[in-house]
Amino acid sequence: MKISHIAMWAKDIDKLKDFYVKYFAATPNKKYINEQKGFSSYFLTFPDSCCRLEIMHKSSIPESSEYVFPQYIGLIHIAISVGSEHKVEELTARLALDGYTIVEEPRKDGYFESVVLDPENNRLELTI
Repeated sequence: MKISHIAMWAKDIDKLKDFYVKYFAATPNKKYINEQKGFSSYFLTFPDSCCRLEIMHKSSIPESSEYVFPQYIGLIHIAISVGSEHKVEELTARLALDGYTIVEEPRKDGYFESVVLDPENNRLELTI
C-alpha cells in the first residue's frame, strides 16, 4: 500500500504550480478544467517520488485563517526531502531571498529540517 496523492484547495493554482515547479522540480500535468462545476486542478509529480500533490481550485471553497503560525489538529505540513543538510540550507536561503516566509530556520530536531510557507501559506518541511 502507498499514498497516491495529497490534495489541497488553493486560491491561485497557477501561481502555486509555478512555485513547486521552480523550487522542487515538480512536473505538472495538463491543467484539468470542469467549467460546469467551476473546478480546476493540477497533479504535480516530484522527482524520485511516487506520491503526487494535487492542487485544486473552486471559487465556492472558503478561505482558511490567515494566521498561519499556530499548530492545529489535522494536516499541518508537507515534508519534502531535498537530499542533504546543505540542500536544506541552500533552498531555505533561496526561498528567504525570494520573499517567502521562513517559519523555522534549518536545524537539527531529530533530523535536519527547516519549515517554510509556500505562496498560499501551506507549511513545507524541508528535510534531508
